[in-house]
Amino acid sequence: MAPVIPGLTDHEIPALVEAAAQAGARTAGYVMLRLPYAVAPLFEQWLGTHFPDRKEKVLNRLRSLRHGKLYESAFGQRMRGEGIFADQVEALFDVACRKHGIGNDRVSLSTTAFRKPAGNQMELSLGSGANPR
Repeated sequence: MAPVIPGLTDHEIPALVEAAAQAGARTAGYVMLRLPYAVAPLFEQWLGTHFPDRKEKVLNRLRSLRHGKLYESAFGQRMRGEGIFADQVEALFDVACRKHGIGNDRVSLSTTAFRKPAGNQMELSLGSGANPR
């Protein structure tokens, strides 16, 4: 489920998990909203246009998840965040999944149908005579 926008869409988690379970989902996961680089100002503008009354609440919650920033690139933090709001979203998601019989186990995938290509791998040549346009 992505993106979860704290203060805007997080309240929808139980209904979305229930709908996923009714559709046959056996596992589920979520990703907190990420706002890398030029996406942050676009999102701020979108919030101001569509949810001006909630704009600051949403942005402040996002900052609280990411040490005062709107984006955190560190592995382990960028997808979920840290702190009280991250913990609340995780708990809400976990309770909804347990209620509807959805686990967070990864499905084992089989690689038996895959084969290693025969021969040498093709090489990419970027010759000096190329004329890029």
